[in-house]
Amino acid sequence: MRGGLLLTLPPEANNAVGEVIEKLKQRLPLLDYLRQQNWTGRPTGDGSEFVGLCPLHTETRPSFYVNTRKNLFYCHGCGQGGDLLRFVQLSRDLSFRESLAYLELLSAPPADAATVLEQAATFYQQQLECYPEALDYLAQRGLHNPATIQELRIGYAPGASLRRHLTAQGYSFDLLWRLGLLNAQGRDAFYRRVVFPCCQGGHVINLYGRSITTAFAHRFLHGSKGGLYAWDQVQQCSEVILVEGLFDYAVLWQAGFRHVTCSLGTHLNACQFQQLCDRPRTVYLTFDKDANGSGQQASQQLAIRLRAQGIFTRRVLLPDGHDPNSFFVHGGDRGQFQSLLEAALP
Repeated sequence: MRGGLLLTLPPEANNAVGEVIEKLKQRLPLLDYLRQQNWTGRPTGDGSEFVGLCPLHTETRPSFYVNTRKNLFYCHGCGQGGDLLRFVQLSRDLSFRESLAYLELLSAPPADAATVLEQAATFYQQQLECYPEALDYLAQRGLHNPATIQELRIGYAPGASLRRHLTAQGYSFDLLWRLGLLNAQGRDAFYRRVVFPCCQGGHVINLYGRSITTAFAHRFLHGSKGGLYAWDQVQQCSEVILVEGLFDYAVLWQAGFRHVTCSLGTHLNACQFQQLCDRPRTVYLTFDKDANGSGQQASQQLAIRLRAQGIFTRRVLLPDGHDPNSFFVHGGDRGQFQSLLEAALP
């Protein structure tokens, strides 16, 4: 177990160890662990205490006692006693941190990244309704339909509670830190951000956090953003509206456009480009009409690449200075956007 999980913790995270230990003891009582190691004991007294042969030294007369109420052991033969962590140190000749890492691996549920991210996304979604500032921000961005917010699983990270929630589910601090959900101090990396889960193949593969203030940058977690957002829902469509950002996607979905997807930026990765080219279709490129022209330039370059693969393209020309999100925020409606689609240029 040299180099186990908790040996990778940054020094700043040491203050979280006590909390981790307590959660671990709750998940794995001492008696349960001993029985996993084939220790047998008989109840004594009121049934909260068990006695058997000591696993720490050779003996023929039982002198090893386990108190299930206090979750402690004591051997009258060798004089050793303590809690679960102390027993592992003695029985396996491990250091404190090595023992803690060993027990975390033993007691933690299967912890692939998708499972943890799914739980984080669900937690954020549950928090949203409790924080008016997050709902106000969504309203400012044109999202006012509760059904849309629920369908897209939009959530909110208020901070200070994600670590407590996920460690209570059995996930280690180190795992949450390595995934990027927590920083080195144990704080929520998405603090004061509206959160969108990004899914692929039915699994959450990343989270996107949009700051509700100007004080924090928008962010993804470490790792790939994956393919086109919500691609599974539009893969069979003969016409697809492609937008840059998730709020662009959200307002179009709210307006009833179900053949929309999002590239999470103007530059498509190889997977996203291949998805658009997997069958004959028309792609409506609906990138920002910004002042510096970067959105339209990216749109033109992408159109050339797609046409080379036999994909029909139409460039949707929004009013100057607008993206799809701001178009709806400033009074645009479904009929007006449909007119823009019909007027789109080859």
